[in-house]
Amino acid sequence: MADDEVTRAARLLDAQDKAARLFAEIDRRGLVAPGEGERAVSDRVRDLANEMFGTTRHWHKRIVRSGPNTLMPYRENPPDRVIGTDDIVFADFGPIFEEYEADFGRTFVLGGDPVKRRLRDDLPKVFAAGKRYFEDHPDITGKQLYAEVERLAADRGWQLGGWHAGHLVGEFPHETIDGADIEAYIAPANDTPLRRTDKAGRRCHWILEIHLIDRDREFGGFHEELLTLG
Repeated sequence: MADDEVTRAARLLDAQDKAARLFAEIDRRGLVAPGEGERAVSDRVRDLANEMFGTTRHWHKRIVRSGPNTLMPYRENPPDRVIGTDDIVFADFGPIFEEYEADFGRTFVLGGDPVKRRLRDDLPKVFAAGKRYFEDHPDITGKQLYAEVERLAADRGWQLGGWHAGHLVGEFPHETIDGADIEAYIAPANDTPLRRTDKAGRRCHWILEIHLIDRDREFGGFHEELLTLG
């Protein structure tokens, strides 16, 4: 790997490490709590990122969702909701650390609901299994990885909540991605290999998103981090 690629990988991993530390501090301080509004929690996490790392920018909208709002994919904008005493909550943040993007999502369960706890615990397991599948298939496409993640979710009794299971990540601002640029997503319509270079000749790095839902019980959970590194 060329020196510049080694540096890019190290910077992306450092950004993710800072995001993981941010989320650990969210948990330690109990910022996700009953009686708090989703937007208020999001603002407190924003302020905490600034306090810990001097981070003032996020490359995508900050998301805190609870209860039935956790069924909604990224592009939806459900109304603000007050977190309940027996809720499931997920947070999805994209802080920028020294011009490198992190994209990190975790799920919190308040109360003792066993199904919500099972979903929370299944999220990192599905992520890890999806990552192993990626590592074991050098020529895997976005379509193939999406199908495997969908199968892994179904095996545990869940559905996927979004139309894709991840996307490109890199230096800020990374190459603009939207629904029309399907090759930038781990999605059923992407027949291109995930291991490739971008238009600038740099190695593509990917985020794997696991959004599991139980539509009948009206809740879901979310877990995301780097797929190609770590």
